[in-house]
Amino acid sequence: MDQNLQNILKHFDVHVNPSAYGNGHINDTYRVEAKPGYILQKINKNVFHDPVAVMENIKGVTDHLRTKIIEAGGNPDRETLTIVNTIDGKPYYKADEDSYYRMYLFIDGAVSYDIVENPMQLYHAARAFGNFQNLLADYPADSLHEVIVNFHNTKSRYEDFKKAVEEDRAGRAKYVQDEIKFVLDREADASVIVDDMAAGIIPLRVTHNDTKLNNVLLDEKTGEGVCVIDLDTVMPGSLLYDFGDALRFGGSSGAEDEKDLDKIWFDLEKFEYFTRGFLETLPSITKRELELLPFSVKLMTLECGSRFLADYLNGDTYFKTHYADHNLVRARTQFKLVADIEDKHDKMMCIVKSIREDL
Repeated sequence: MDQNLQNILKHFDVHVNPSAYGNGHINDTYRVEAKPGYILQKINKNVFHDPVAVMENIKGVTDHLRTKIIEAGGNPDRETLTIVNTIDGKPYYKADEDSYYRMYLFIDGAVSYDIVENPMQLYHAARAFGNFQNLLADYPADSLHEVIVNFHNTKSRYEDFKKAVEEDRAGRAKYVQDEIKFVLDREADASVIVDDMAAGIIPLRVTHNDTKLNNVLLDEKTGEGVCVIDLDTVMPGSLLYDFGDALRFGGSSGAEDEKDLDKIWFDLEKFEYFTRGFLETLPSITKRELELLPFSVKLMTLECGSRFLADYLNGDTYFKTHYADHNLVRARTQFKLVADIEDKHDKMMCIVKSIREDL
């Protein structure tokens, strides 16, 4: 075993060899097969510049969730992440200025999926995300650290995009004028949620901010949602960010970097399954949030596409790419989805209304 990892584990009073685990792109993750089992992670300080703030957020949120789960007669060791403290009683171990480690209890009998194999997976994931929001509805969201500043501030993202167009660092703007126009034509959309939050029309909530299917553990036998994981980006925000981003990923007919745009459309069946699961477990949703659910899917998809295009204009400095036009392909895929979501907006509103009436 790596001597460094062996030394790290001693600080958690664990003395079993770990093995690399999962396929996450941010943190280094290891599984420790013991009784009980553990997950050890090295927090990526290049992405999360203040690991202490990250862990303070996670501890506050998981402590709150544990209390609510116990009150409801549930199993907190299975239904939320359980932080394993160091022998010094801290929720993380600092090996040096750039090396922070944390440990969770391993949740047995549950799996995650990187792609949507059937709509019921989306339904159960949505129930888990909706329940996550509902249990945290009374948590003081403004007490959370903003670990990535302006992460879903769409107005700020637009300014970043316009700066990328203006600077044109890689000299590529002349080749993508149609794509640039597509984004700029929709700039007014960027203000809707941000301005409503500033005016208090949309409540400030605890948001997960990375609501992909693979961030929910599903029961191996029943397929039901067990636990929402990967809480690094838990911050104050709008539940519309979580809903919209989940369907930006889960509602697409194809991969995020599909080159053949004829294979890309927004799947209304997937939208219906996810929306039903989300609303079934979230009675605290407001009328305005309901009205903006379909719009949020468009906005989060547009935001993501604009970030891909901005990175392409900047010379591919942020997202990992595997070929020269990878970010451009990603951007075009997102924009194809945006256009299809716009065409299907009224149908999506009807689905939301119908589901709400059923509940």
